[in-house]
Amino acid sequence: MTHRIGVIGGDGIGPEVTGAALRVLEATGVDHELTHYDLGAHRYLEDGTVLPDEVMEQWRGLDALLLGAVGDPAPGVAAPAGLVERGILLRMRFELDQYINLRPFRLTDRVDFEVVRENTEGTYAGEGGFLRKGTPHEVATQGSVNTRMGVERCVRFAFERASRTERKQLHLIHKKNVLTFAGDLWQRVFDEVAGEYPAVSTGYDHIDAACIHFVERPERYDVIVTDNLFGDILTDLGGAVAGGVGFAASANLNPDRTGPSMFEPVHGSAPDIAGQGRANPVAAIVSVALMLEHLGEAEAAAAVAEACDKPERYEGSTDEIADRVADAVRTSLAG
Repeated sequence: MTHRIGVIGGDGIGPEVTGAALRVLEATGVDHELTHYDLGAHRYLEDGTVLPDEVMEQWRGLDALLLGAVGDPAPGVAAPAGLVERGILLRMRFELDQYINLRPFRLTDRVDFEVVRENTEGTYAGEGGFLRKGTPHEVATQGSVNTRMGVERCVRFAFERASRTERKQLHLIHKKNVLTFAGDLWQRVFDEVAGEYPAVSTGYDHIDAACIHFVERPERYDVIVTDNLFGDILTDLGGAVAGGVGFAASANLNPDRTGPSMFEPVHGSAPDIAGQGRANPVAAIVSVALMLEHLGEAEAAAAVAEACDKPERYEGSTDEIADRVADAVRTSLAG
């Protein structure tokens, strides 16, 4: 089966780490067909293009999307704040219904967990506005949208993940003592779905406590489920705990497969080191492993993930790391 994959290298180091990840994908021997898309802050600054409707329609016919990074393309060169991120990343997540953001973190026996983040609701849904903008009496509101359907499908996905891990443990992370309406909905849904998974042990932590545990006791966690904003913050901290955001991969999943899922490193475009061969491609390569898992290529996914588990392969330039990992993948799959 040929997997149709769209590639958005994007800005800064995005094309470099994506190129490295594609070399590892090639090393797996998995049959695939690539279509490259020139999008990002650099494209917006050139001709005002963010994400054309016809490109979105093309994406609906693909099996997966691989993204490098989008954001300011070079030091001192800036697109309007949030325009590209919302215009590409959030539009993609919302319109393709990529309602799960999955981020694994593995470094040692103490750091081995994954975060399931609701990806299309919460404070990122865009509810809000201004009143008397630009005056001394200005008011800005930003709401958090939490639907029963959105919460339940996220929680159910997390229970399914936890039911397949060795520890079979799932924690809900929220702030229900203060966010009493949204928190209540999340907790009630969590408790109800838990009844269908008696083999999964459950727990709850407030978001502030979870941040402390991430640093002091990361072994506390196996699988975590949380809302969009808390998940965004918590997973960046998880990247730091697991060795740095250069190692943090992510999957934006449409589990129902009504559209393609998107896979990306979370480190951003890092324009200050672009073109120098210094970018760490490991997060992009692990994102390819997540993509292969989603596409049903379990053996290839495992080979890529295992090849990225050896810290001695992380030294050198972007290309040297990619070559080292690709060689390890070929050896693993040939054996």
